[in-house]
Order: sequence, then C-alpha cells, then structure tokens
Amino acid sequence: MANRELGVIESIGGDGQLRLKMDRGRAVELDLNSPVHLDHGYAVTSHSSQGQTADRVLINADTELGAKDLLNSRMAYVAVSRGAHDAQIFTNNASALGQALSRDVSHAPAIQQAPASQAIEQRPAHVHEIGQGLGMGM
Repeated sequence: MANRELGVIESIGGDGQLRLKMDRGRAVELDLNSPVHLDHGYAVTSHSSQGQTADRVLINADTELGAKDLLNSRMAYVAVSRGAHDAQIFTNNASALGQALSRDVSHAPAIQQAPASQAIEQRPAHVHEIGQGLGMGM
C-alpha cells in the first residue's frame, strides 16, 4: 500500500486476516499476527486529498489560527471540490470567512512581458562605447 492511500475494512477474520478494499478498487489482505502499521483515516488535509473524491466533505476553516495564511481561495477550491455529493464548512467566524477565503495566493510568473505602453529602446546589436573613467591607484 502507498502512503496516504485510503481504504475500507471489509472483514477481520478469526485467524487475524484483515481484508481491505482500497479506494482505487484494489483488495488487500494483511496478517494482523505480523507487524502491520495502519493509520485510521478519520481526517486528511486538503493538500493530501488532492486527486481524491469523497461522498461528503467536512471542512474546518478557523479564521484565527496561527497559520491563517493557509486559509485562501486555493484551499477552499481544493477542499470543496473533493466532495461528490456534499461539502460543509465549519468555522469560528462566519463574517470573517468570506474575506479569508477570497485571499488570492497566486504568484506572478518569473518572466513577464512588458506592457505595450513601456516600449523598450531598441539598440543596434554591435555598439562600441568608449567611456572615460577616473581611477585611484594605490
């Protein structure tokens, strides 16, 4: 099984065999008599849920958290779009939520085309410039 892969327990046999049905349709059997590590998937972050779909999604949007910069339009889109049938947002401050979720965190591209109003002076490819300098010798 891959990290962050989710599944549902189908059965636990009396002999210690655990049968899981993974979200991608694959069946997995594990022997609980051997060392096995499984985490309960009660909740996942919106970041780790990208590419996954759930029937219903519950979103905690705390406007007073120390990491409030993570509460933005991109997080809202990713979190809400995971739910196939239902998405519910729970918050501590409904009046501040709209402003927090409207925060745009898009970055400007590293190279931007200059606007037409800022014409760039064209210079010949080969220009010899002679300058006069002032130097101080030691």
